[in-house]
Amino acid sequence: MAAAATATLSPPARTPPTYHRIVSETLLVPADPLQAVPVGLLACQRDPLLRDLATTAVSCRLSQSAAVPSTGREGKKKKAAPAPTAPLLEVVLHDTVIFPEGGGQPSDVGLLTSADGECWDVVEAKRHGGHAVHYVRLKPEQTTDDALRLFAPGAVVAVSLGVQGYKRRLDHMCMHTSQHLLSAVLESKLKVDTLAWSLTAHPAPCYVDVSRALTPEEIAYVQAEANRLVFEGRTVHVEVEELDPTAKVMSGPSVGIPSDYTGGVKRTVVIDGIDRNPCCGTHLPTIHNLQLFLLPHTETLARSTGSSVRLSFLAGPRLLDHLAATHALLASTAGIMSCGAPQVPERVQQVVDERKRAAKRVDDLEAELARAIAQELAAGRGGKTAVHRHRTDDAPNALGFLSAISTAYVSGAAEGGKGAPYLVVLSSSPSAQTTTSTTVVLVFGSDDKKVKEVGDGLKLKLNVKGGGKGPRWSGKFTGVWKDGREGTAVASILQSLNF
Repeated sequence: MAAAATATLSPPARTPPTYHRIVSETLLVPADPLQAVPVGLLACQRDPLLRDLATTAVSCRLSQSAAVPSTGREGKKKKAAPAPTAPLLEVVLHDTVIFPEGGGQPSDVGLLTSADGECWDVVEAKRHGGHAVHYVRLKPEQTTDDALRLFAPGAVVAVSLGVQGYKRRLDHMCMHTSQHLLSAVLESKLKVDTLAWSLTAHPAPCYVDVSRALTPEEIAYVQAEANRLVFEGRTVHVEVEELDPTAKVMSGPSVGIPSDYTGGVKRTVVIDGIDRNPCCGTHLPTIHNLQLFLLPHTETLARSTGSSVRLSFLAGPRLLDHLAATHALLASTAGIMSCGAPQVPERVQQVVDERKRAAKRVDDLEAELARAIAQELAAGRGGKTAVHRHRTDDAPNALGFLSAISTAYVSGAAEGGKGAPYLVVLSSSPSAQTTTSTTVVLVFGSDDKKVKEVGDGLKLKLNVKGGGKGPRWSGKFTGVWKDGREGTAVASILQSLNF
């Protein structure tokens, strides 16, 4: 077995002191431990590589929500949240390293540690107005009274991302910063606007919706241009200023100021020499190591204002995971096909072609067998007008084969030109039957009324579910079909016919 490919991405060890720049002379990060730092000035936004922080509680209350929303990217149609299995608290801290969702970026998850050393799970953080609210799910051994006491205003609290929380944050930062880079290159080089984007759940590719289709050459050019800037190691920094009350509210793909934001801060993410965009999300301090891969296929979408094209992309840990998974699939397929990886497409095509030839041969043989059975039925009627033939068949489309027999029989009767009346009942059961097995039944004949009469008899005596029109009737029997029981019942129905 081939060894799985592995790779890692190492982010910068620390955030440069020039990353976060307050450009308004009167704007300050609140120092009062009982005042919440507004979203836009949070520690996670000032230093995106910071993993833990000592802070204080500002407020704590039992959540009014039935359940916290999903921590994944929510679509337009929200699914009903499952009923919670434990109480949910809403905790506001003076400052936090846990990012509340915004700017198209999902929420972080993490941990709170109270003064007594107890750990509390933060399952999501959301922005309420201008403040970050931490949704804390209580464990079975934790009580609401203890939580309200330990997170009372002024209580010392440690907040951290934890190992899994930081992996999630790093993935989100890589994809979000890459989206800014991708959209900037599309706009500056091809004059193609980004209409929307989605930071999907790991490990799926993220995507941007753009204003027109791109040729394969254009996709390759955008990827090469973006990666040229990546290899240059362009820096990223954030400029923060007081929010102009007349500032434009959100009008694009997570661009602008949300209409319900009350934090009073405008935050602009700058990729050196490439892009400036209002955004509240967390971003890496450099695009170095953010090699970008654009999936070469696109998807055309219908929008209320016209059409758009969806372009998927990968970067950072998500790209490495995609490469590792793809390599593992290719290596596994090569092993199954007993060939080297470069020969896999050729060998798969050979298998597909052989399968098509085998399927055609089966179809031809079934058609030949259906004609032979039809001729045998016609020759072996022994003067009987109505006959029944039962088969054992494990084919996935047993009814289709019965239909082929009926078509051959009717064709032979027409060629004979004798005009003698006939009625045939065909049934087919699997070789191994249980109480839930299905036996298919097909009735056809020269007299529509007689066909319906037999169908009605099968419904009445054998509880066969089905119906038909004209000279054909088909149905399904559920259970174990036995010739001495069900077969006898069919024979009695046929004997009662009066031609």
